[in-house]
Amino acid sequence: MSLTDRLTDRLGGHRPERPAAPAAPPRAPRPVRRIEPEAGPVAVRPVDPLAEFKERAAQQLFERIGARMNDAGLSEQQLHAIARDELVRIVEDEQVPLTPAERAVLLDEIAADVLGLGPLERLLDDVDVSEIMVNGPDRIYVERSGRLQLEPASFTGERQLRRVIERIVSRVGRRIDESSPLVDARLADGSRVNAVIPPLAVGGSCLTIRKFAAQPLTVQDLIRLGTMSEDMAMLLDACVAARLNVIVSGGTGTGKTTLLNVLSSYIPETERIVTIEDAVELQLQQEHVVRLESRPPNIEGRGEVTIRDLVRNALRMRPDRIVVGECRGGETLDMLQAMNTGHEGSISTVHANSPRDAIARLETLVLMAGMDLPLRAIREQIASAVDLIVQVSRLRDGTRRITRITEVQGMETDVVTLQDAFVFDHRAGVDASGRVLGLAMPTGVRPRFVERFADAGISVPAHVFGLDAAR
Repeated sequence: MSLTDRLTDRLGGHRPERPAAPAAPPRAPRPVRRIEPEAGPVAVRPVDPLAEFKERAAQQLFERIGARMNDAGLSEQQLHAIARDELVRIVEDEQVPLTPAERAVLLDEIAADVLGLGPLERLLDDVDVSEIMVNGPDRIYVERSGRLQLEPASFTGERQLRRVIERIVSRVGRRIDESSPLVDARLADGSRVNAVIPPLAVGGSCLTIRKFAAQPLTVQDLIRLGTMSEDMAMLLDACVAARLNVIVSGGTGTGKTTLLNVLSSYIPETERIVTIEDAVELQLQQEHVVRLESRPPNIEGRGEVTIRDLVRNALRMRPDRIVVGECRGGETLDMLQAMNTGHEGSISTVHANSPRDAIARLETLVLMAGMDLPLRAIREQIASAVDLIVQVSRLRDGTRRITRITEVQGMETDVVTLQDAFVFDHRAGVDASGRVLGLAMPTGVRPRFVERFADAGISVPAHVFGLDAAR
C-alpha cells in the first residue's frame, strides 16, 4: 500500500460508496463507429486524496506565521525552521498516527506548498526540464529535449497557484494584482518568470518559467550539442576578440541568451564589461563585470528605470564592452550610436527569423525611440554600427542550431548589403529518430572584416571560410 493510501485510511479519507443506480431497461444495440486512438502516451493525472488535508494545514500555517513570512529580518533558513515547528504542531493537533518517515514526507510536501513553489519544486530540480508552463491550476506542461509534455502534477486550486506567483514576484520587489495583472520576474537561481493572472488570463492564472542552467553552457558544450561547428566557434572567437559589433538574431526559445553567454566568454579578462537586462540572466564568468537591471514603476506609477536609461548611463561608466540582453525598444538607437562612437565590440540580441529580418527589426526599433529620422539615415546607422549577425533557429526536431553567420557589408543605394559566411544546409534530411542531420557550411566567401583580424593580430585559417590555403 502506498504512503498516500495509508495516510488516507488513517485520516478517515475513505470514499463513500455510491448507491447503485437502478437498472436501465435493455435497449437494442446500435452500430458503433470505431475511433482510432491518437498516437502517443496520454498523461493520467492521479488524484491526491490528501489534497484537502494539505490545503487545510497550509491555511492554518498561514494564519499562524503569516506576519513573519515577509519579515526582512528572518533568513530563509530561519523562516523554514519556524514553519516546520508550526507544521509539526498542526499535524499533532490532527491526531494522525504517522511513522517518522511518513511524517517527514507530509511535512515536506506542505512546506513546499507554503514556502516553496508547490508542485513546481520537483520540476525545477529536474535537470532535463528546460521550461515550465502552467496553464491554470490543473495544467502543467514542461519542455524536455525540445518537446512539450503534459505533467501529471497539478495545483490544488487557483488559490495555491496565486500564492506561488505572489511569492515569486515579492522576492524581487515586484507586485501582481488586478491593477497590474502581468509581471516579469526571476527566481533566486536566475530563472526567468512570467506571470499573468485574471482578468487577463481568462482560464486561470498562467505561469511560465524558463529555467536557468546551474552551470552555463560553454562553447565546447554547443559544439557537442551540434549548435555550432569548431570552425564557426573559431570565427566567432576571432570576431569578439577583434571587437566586432555582433547582433544575435533568433525567435523565442531559440537559445539567443545562451549563445550571448558563450560570445561574452570570449571577451578578455582585462576589459570592463557592462551588462544591461530586463531580468538578469547572463552568466558572465569574467571578474570585471557590472550588471544593470531595469526596474518597473511602483504602485504610484513612478520610479521606472528603462533599458534605454541604463544604456545611456552605461556610456558614462567607462565600459570597454556593452552587452544588452535584448534590444526591444527605443534603446536600440542609443545602442547603435554607442557602437558608432567608440564602443566597439558590443553585443546584443534581437527577435527576428533571418539576418535580413533582423535589419528590418532594428529599423522598426529605432523608430520607437520617437526620433523623426529618415529611413536612409537609420539604415546608414545600422550598416555602420553592426558588423555581424548570428542567426539562431530552433529546428523541427527541437534542437537549436546556428543557421547563418552573416556579415553586414554596408549600403548600396538604399539597401543594407549582407553577405553570408556560413549557411545551414538542410539537404541531409533527418535520421531514423527524426533528428536533423544538416550542418552549417561555409559559403567560400572571405568576409571583409578579416582585415580587422590582421590589425588585431588574429589569424584565422582559410579553411574556416571553405577556402584553400593557397587562396
